[in-house]
Amino acid sequence: MILSIESSCDDSSIAITDINTNKLLFHKKISQELEHSKYGGVVPELASRLHLEALPKILEQTKEFFPNLKAISVTNAPGLSVTLNEGVMMAKALSVSLNLPLIGVNHLIGHIYSLFIEKESINDIMILLVSGGHTKILNMKGGYTNIVELATTIDDSFGESFDKVAKMLELGYPGGPIIEKLAQKGDENKIDFPIPLKQSPDIKFSYSGLKNAVRLAIIENKYSKEDIAASFQKAAITHLTMKLKKLFKTQIPKNFAIVGGASANLKLREELAIMAQKYKFNLIYPELKYCSDNAAMIGRIAVDMYKNKEFSSLDMKVKARVEF
Repeated sequence: MILSIESSCDDSSIAITDINTNKLLFHKKISQELEHSKYGGVVPELASRLHLEALPKILEQTKEFFPNLKAISVTNAPGLSVTLNEGVMMAKALSVSLNLPLIGVNHLIGHIYSLFIEKESINDIMILLVSGGHTKILNMKGGYTNIVELATTIDDSFGESFDKVAKMLELGYPGGPIIEKLAQKGDENKIDFPIPLKQSPDIKFSYSGLKNAVRLAIIENKYSKEDIAASFQKAAITHLTMKLKKLFKTQIPKNFAIVGGASANLKLREELAIMAQKYKFNLIYPELKYCSDNAAMIGRIAVDMYKNKEFSSLDMKVKARVEF
């Protein structure tokens, strides 16, 4: 069994995963959304203090598994440095006290492995990673040790743009589910928001211009919040699908997945399902409960890393950013 810890942002989570079967034996997550909502986004120092309170409470519930543990895994990059440190310090303490090897996990690869919780992994797959901090197209060939970044955002991420639009509309945090729910009541064709980089042949993403267009629409004060949300969501998703179509002109994957917190957006899933039929690829996505940050996905990649004997030293550092 492997005990895994996730604290890269505002979710405190611990999981226990069986090494031989990939079965998830224990998983608990404590979200900080309510505490951060009053500020319209995550406050790093507050998040760190809340992790300090929540992680020991969850850990207490896992002590029955301690005699059978073979390793301790933890997210050490990327994320907020102050929150990553809370998880890493706990993991190091457990590693020393239980005399178990330590496994440092890349949070982004963890999101890929959210697809494989309690399942066997797929080694060849193209991934759209969409979250509050990232918008990337990744290609994994032969397993997690060979991941190539095909595209990324040059400014805001897909999920971040939803959070910022929600904040401008004074709707609260996190913005993704709020905007998605509000959009269901609006007319997505009411406002002709610009599609970012529409004429550019480059396969990359940008959301700062769309965000500014929403700001100007709000200032005009002639559109309902529902229509703004629906029209914004349409433009944001269209931007993703247009760039994917450009990429598919040169390479069509056999397996294509969407992961990350924003992969829970059902409208985005619908659009990708249409593309899957057109381009004839196998579309995969995680269960909704595993889209956002969680320790179950960290435990799943840790199982494969344990089998490959990829261990970290006790002087392992946290990293706010990583590159593939």
